[in-house]
Parts: sequence; structure tokens; C-alpha cells
Amino acid sequence: MTRPARTVAALTGERVAVFELGVAAQVFGLDRGDDGLPVHEFLLCGARPGPVPSTSGFDVHVPHGLDALARADLVVVPAWPTLDAPVAPAVPAALRDAVERGADLLTICSGAFPAARAGLLDGRRATTHWQFADLLARTHPRVRVERDVLYVEDGPVVSSAGAAAGIDACLHVVRRDRGAAVANALARRMVTAAHRAGGQAQFVDHPVPARPADGAGEIAALLDWVREHLADDLSVDDLARRVFAAPRTFARRFRAVTGTTPHRWIVEERLRLAEELLERTDLSVEAIAARTGTGTADGLRRQFAARRGAPARVPPRPPAGRLIAPRCPGAPGQASPNSGSSRSRAAATSQPRAATQASS
Repeated sequence: MTRPARTVAALTGERVAVFELGVAAQVFGLDRGDDGLPVHEFLLCGARPGPVPSTSGFDVHVPHGLDALARADLVVVPAWPTLDAPVAPAVPAALRDAVERGADLLTICSGAFPAARAGLLDGRRATTHWQFADLLARTHPRVRVERDVLYVEDGPVVSSAGAAAGIDACLHVVRRDRGAAVANALARRMVTAAHRAGGQAQFVDHPVPARPADGAGEIAALLDWVREHLADDLSVDDLARRVFAAPRTFARRFRAVTGTTPHRWIVEERLRLAEELLERTDLSVEAIAARTGTGTADGLRRQFAARRGAPARVPPRPPAGRLIAPRCPGAPGQASPNSGSSRSRAAATSQPRAATQASS
């Protein structure tokens, strides 16, 4: 894709997974233009238009056929409940045509299976719900299955794990295409976390400690403190001392609460702050690197390349009072940004788009 999605098509099968479809509709299907957020044309389509039964006991009206995929900039395949049933032959062909034409593809949960059936995941990193990961690897051996991540981006395809991970993947696409400010504003409207790194585990054994003594309150307070001190040298030993714990005990409690390591969490927070500063301020990359604790401008660029798969992708700031990001540089009819833009300041090197959020 050379520009953010304007038309989004959600593809259903013989049954509709209501929650996963609802995730796509929440992110891409609601008109929040009054809040300065992007407005998309949202198309619900399937091989058999009309009433389609859902996994929740009621029918969902699907107004469009597969021809809607030909209009889409982004195709979303929510969970595909009928894994044991044949996929209509026209579905893989329509998916292939859409991607070959230039559309991006986002799969949620078991929505990875029809994409794999179409050959669109061959040789790519992809994920699905942890319950189906072995099945995906067994039935589609050419797919490089990432079993324990929230979402993965490889080329034009973003695939996510089950249920709530679909929210993370959708917001990742918004952040990638529209910038951090738009993604954060949308997350606030949805009352959800603005960003969880794709490399986080799909689940943790004890996400909420059973007793206050387990350290959840202390860790939560520490996270707030770290966000205010990202420019500081934040070692595990220093953080452990702040909560009066041994480093190993602290690291174990931190993972139990957050699902990731202290180092990965801090890096993601620093990159999130850097994205916001690149979009909202005229600070140089060097100044932003210092303010976010990433060291030097080159260090900041390397962090973006390692964690995002490419240098910072920051659209020009929108007009006053609006959060809608203009078309990305390089789109038809769009002039390239000048050397003084925030995108130019951030992207000093060229990286391939294919990447995974699961990098350490």
C-alpha cells in the first residue's frame, strides 16, 4: 500500500464470528469524523450475501458479495469459525486478486486459515490463536507460524492471535498508516490500550496477581514512574531496588503483570513517546533521542528498524484541529516531503517492509 486505507472490506465465511467482526467494525467501520479521526468506507462481504448465521445464535446481514474486495484498500478476515468445512473456491481467488492489486490484508484469529488457503502466507511469518497454531503449521507447512505473539506483519499481511489481539493488530495498522496521534486518539475513544507490542505473549498464567503482596500495585506504580523518567538510565537492578525486590524476583513479577520483560516494555514506551514527539513537535531526531532515552539519533533509528521493521513512519502533522493524516508520501499525486519534515528527519535509512513485531 502506498497510502492509508480509505475503503475497508471485512470478509465473512459460512458463519460470522461476531466479536472479531465487531473489532474490525469498531476500528474501521464507525464514523468518528466529528472527533477528527479518519472515516472509512466499510464493506461487509462474503461469498453468499444475505443473512449469515453467527457463532452467537443470530444472523448477520452481509450486503456485499466478493466483488467488494476489488474496491478495498484493506481486506480484513475476522475469525473463520468453519475450519472443518471447505472454503468456497471463489474466496481464495478473490483474496489473491485483492493483494495482487495492492490491497493490504489483516487476519484476526482463525482468519489466517483462508489467507493460507489462498497461498498468501506462504513463506511469510504469520500467527493465529494459540489453540490453532499447530493446526495452521500442519495444514499449511509453507507458513512460518509464530505461535506465541499477539500479531505479526510480513509484507502486505498482518495476522493476529485470537479475540482481543485483533484490537492490537487493527490499532497497529492505524498507527502504521496514520501515525501515533491518530492511533492513540482512537484507542482513547475505544477505552483500550493504545499499543501492545506484537511480540508479547498471547497469554500469561497470572495476569492479575492474586494478592497485593504479589506486587501488582507496586509494578503499576513503577510503570507510571518509568513513563515520567524515560530519559534516565533504567536498568533492571535500579528498577528492582525501587520496589525493594531482588532483580530476578522483580523480573518475574514484571512479566507476570505485563506479559513481557522490563527491557522490552521500556523500549516500546520509548518508541511510543518518540513517535508522538516526531509527529507533534519540531524537535530534531537528536533531541528526541535524548528525551526518550534512546541515546543518539542513530540509536533511535536502529530501535525503530528493529522493533517496527522500518525507520519511523511519521506522516506530516495534520491541519490545526484535525487528526486525520494526509496521504503518505509516494502516493499518486502526493509530493515528496521536504528535508525538514519529521518523516525525513526520522527515516535516514531504507528498510524492507517485511517485518515481525516479535523481534526481541
